Amino acid sequence: MKLDIIFENNFFIAINKPSGLLSVPDRTQSEISLKDILIQRYGNIYTVHRLDKGTSGIIIFAKDEATHKELSQLFESRAVEKYYLGLVHGIMLNEAGNINAAIMENPIKNGTMVTHVKGKPSSTDYKIIEQFKNYAWVEFQIHTGRTHQIRIHTKHIGHSIVCDELYGDGQPVLLSSIKKNFKLSKIEEEEKPILARLALHSWKLNFNLKGEVFNLLAEPSKDLRALLQQLKKWKK
Repeated sequence: MKLDIIFENNFFIAINKPSGLLSVPDRTQSEISLKDILIQRYGNIYTVHRLDKGTSGIIIFAKDEATHKELSQLFESRAVEKYYLGLVHGIMLNEAGNINAAIMENPIKNGTMVTHVKGKPSSTDYKIIEQFKNYAWVEFQIHTGRTHQIRIHTKHIGHSIVCDELYGDGQPVLLSSIKKNFKLSKIEEEEKPILARLALHSWKLNFNLKGEVFNLLAEPSKDLRALLQQLKKWKK
């Protein structure tokens, strides 16, 4: 697999991870992960943080133990500014705001999270970039790093992430739901979705390491850009 390397030096590597690829191996070693690919190429690689399988965008791996410790401390102490982009369902009433809702593991459904007063404090800022008819393109900044934080927080306020199978309806986005008077071409038996994966992207990471300032950015992937183009086109 060809890696989309955003930045690399002697201490760490930043990758623009594609959607559908595990960040690190799962418990059953059921499929190859980004970390597996990096180990094949570099040998020792150290996990600093993770992205959900469906989430695309910036992820960092350390190349040595000392850098791993430094970067991990930066993430744990919230010294890293973390920005995401996501497409959510519905019309959002407020252009910007903060979602402050504690998160804990779902006691009933394994592998999922819920908002609950007994959970860990969790904070997400959001700002609408563009509002469409039935969707909103939103920038998120997370101040805590809980599992599925943005996904569960957007569900909490009634605007789940598009194509989210765990916290939304999981339905793909079809052009027929956006374009007026849509007609299927004669050669197609059924409509192919514009987007069929989690519409969430790790966009920017800003931090200081070893006396140097890093402002890393990963542009949204081709499928997300194509969907946004169609939403803009048929906005009115």
